[in-house]
Amino acid sequence: MSAHDEDDATLLSRRGVLISGTAVAALAVASPAIAATDSASQTTPDSIRAFRVSISKDAVADLRRRLAATRWPDRETVSDGSQGVQLAKLRELVHYWGTAYDWRNLEARLNALPQFMTTIDGVDIHFIHVRSRHPNAMPLIISHGWPGSVIEQLKIIGPLTDPTAHGGSEADAFHVVIPSLPGFGFSGRPTGTGWDPDHIARAWAETMKRLGYTRYVAQGGDWGSAISSAMARQSAEGLLGIHINLPATIPPEVAAALGGGPVPPNLTDKEKAVLDALMASGKAGNLAYFTMMTARPQTVGYGATDSPAGLAAWVLVHPGFSQWSYGADPHASPTKDDVLDNISLYWLTNTAASAARIYWENGARGSVIVAAAQKTGDISLPVAITVFPKDVYRPPESWARRAYRNLIYFHEVDRGGHFAAWEEPELFSAELRAAFKPLRQPA
Repeated sequence: MSAHDEDDATLLSRRGVLISGTAVAALAVASPAIAATDSASQTTPDSIRAFRVSISKDAVADLRRRLAATRWPDRETVSDGSQGVQLAKLRELVHYWGTAYDWRNLEARLNALPQFMTTIDGVDIHFIHVRSRHPNAMPLIISHGWPGSVIEQLKIIGPLTDPTAHGGSEADAFHVVIPSLPGFGFSGRPTGTGWDPDHIARAWAETMKRLGYTRYVAQGGDWGSAISSAMARQSAEGLLGIHINLPATIPPEVAAALGGGPVPPNLTDKEKAVLDALMASGKAGNLAYFTMMTARPQTVGYGATDSPAGLAAWVLVHPGFSQWSYGADPHASPTKDDVLDNISLYWLTNTAASAARIYWENGARGSVIVAAAQKTGDISLPVAITVFPKDVYRPPESWARRAYRNLIYFHEVDRGGHFAAWEEPELFSAELRAAFKPLRQPA
């Protein structure tokens, strides 16, 4: 057991929370590739159980066989990515995936971290929980989105929990909780409906309560933004405020224009530029994946579950990967191995279909970047926003202040995109330190 494990075990035991030995047996039933056991003879409904990843040799070998046997389509008839992921780039990536990539490296990295499982509303929730060595650290829960996973956040754990080693001070420290969304990664797959961002937000609040945190903050991008915003809208017990990227800031008249209505006459030059960019993105088909998973996630799941190359193509069609160079620069994050870690996690846990269902669950709510759809007017807690220049949507500050009445921080940084924590972990961590500083209690 690592020092972090001991810290968590001591903390949880002191608070009367039961910890069982390793992973839950139910997860093994849900995902046969995962070797999972539960060494405790008894658990309570709100128990927190230690977890370790152990993917079977057969599952890894099957992945490689499928990659080698990929049946490829014809090459695209254009010289760019306007028809989708380009054949030559994907073939090269898949060849590397099947011959040189090593899943065990990621498995070792994950198992070096304190991981846990708890069951909420009948669904097992997997999470990483790393406590800072600094006693006054602020608890923080971070939510990923699609097509991401907890892999996105691995590089920010060090800067957040140990800021003195990454340009910060002891007063900047966080205790970090990073859950896998229901249906994603090592979390369980809901067998019924109703697991929308509002439901997940309540589950996250329950998770923090079970960990004994009475004052904490939340962060999220992509679906994590919708989940964190829902937590704030619900005024989750103990939640002090949220930080989000990809916020829900589009005002009603702009949303109407995106739906085919007239362009509002009084937009500033910056607001008009953002509207034009959103319209151009829509016309280019960049939201096709969103439309399909919102309408027919089960159909999407068949191909992505049967073919690892198909899964990779589906993940990489996300506009957040539009400027990714497929690992051409080994020093740029995310690297080739980083992205394959993420895609392999989807494959080896068989969660391509279950992860897609969050779009269907949210369908009635509407766009995650429209203020009215996400009911931002109901949020009274402090909200902080960082805008990354290469994200799929870059909201102007004027819209952000209209959407969030208690906006305490708004900053446009000079680099980073949709997967900002992955791409620029040091900058991302510095943004969280700055954004949450006003919410910290005096030492």
